[in-house]
Amino acid sequence: MSMLSIFNVSGSAASAQSQRLNVVASNLANVDTVAGPDGQAYKARQVTFQTQLLGETADDPSAAGVRVSTVSEDQTPGRRVHDPANPSADADGYVTYSNVNAVEEMVNMISASRSYQNNLEVMNTAKTLLLKTIQLGS
Repeated sequence: MSMLSIFNVSGSAASAQSQRLNVVASNLANVDTVAGPDGQAYKARQVTFQTQLLGETADDPSAAGVRVSTVSEDQTPGRRVHDPANPSADADGYVTYSNVNAVEEMVNMISASRSYQNNLEVMNTAKTLLLKTIQLGS
């Protein structure tokens, strides 16, 4: 593995964490949404990562890293709150909210942002090492 592969690995990981942050932002934006016109409430989405091994892709055998394999919906039922005065209430007076847990999403957001920052730091460190190596050679 060459020194330049570090940029592939860290870059792909940073990109994957960026996608995770987008999903978390979408989940947080829909924490208190109620069922839409189709009667279905927003379902929280979760990102699943997959390792891309060195030599796994035919178009670039030197590529390695991380990629988002799936973004799946959490099938847990949404919160049901008894509120007969709400226009979105069903026949029994219950309103169905999304199944997003704000605390879990905040933890996911912190984790993803820290991972993103760490991957950028790895790239900056690799860049510094490469520049120092070039300076030694001249």
